[in-house]
Amino acid sequence: MTESQKTTNAAPKIEIDSDWKAEAQAEKEKLAQAEQKVEERTEARKTPDADFRGLLGALASQALMGLGMHQDPSGKGVMVDLDGSKFVIDLIGVVAEKTKGNLSEEEETELKQLHSELQNRFVQIAQLVASQGQGEGVAQDAPSAVPGIIDPTA
Repeated sequence: MTESQKTTNAAPKIEIDSDWKAEAQAEKEKLAQAEQKVEERTEARKTPDADFRGLLGALASQALMGLGMHQDPSGKGVMVDLDGSKFVIDLIGVVAEKTKGNLSEEEETELKQLHSELQNRFVQIAQLVASQGQGEGVAQDAPSAVPGIIDPTA
């Protein structure tokens, strides 16, 4: 081999990637999709608007927590706070009374329906607590597959 052939063979070959534009575009689209997912997650965690429906939702959540939507830390049953939930349900009644004539038809219907459903749920849970206190329900210390109602005021 001659000297010129050695240098020609030793010189690096340059490969031209003709698909670089397509690859760059594909990468750009992947980044845009990832950014959109992040925005969607951020939007999902966004605090709701402070409006009438939000107020009702917050009050309803508090009432439902008092009516057994919260499990006892020991895992033996659910926590029931009849006094606390009655107070919140009464507050919803006060809101209904004080806003009469100032709500849209939809808001009025939603408020009445929520108040009625929470009152009915309160009566059901109060009856369960009473029957449990008379020994008809699940005893607090008895092991069972069905969790009992634990009244922290009892």
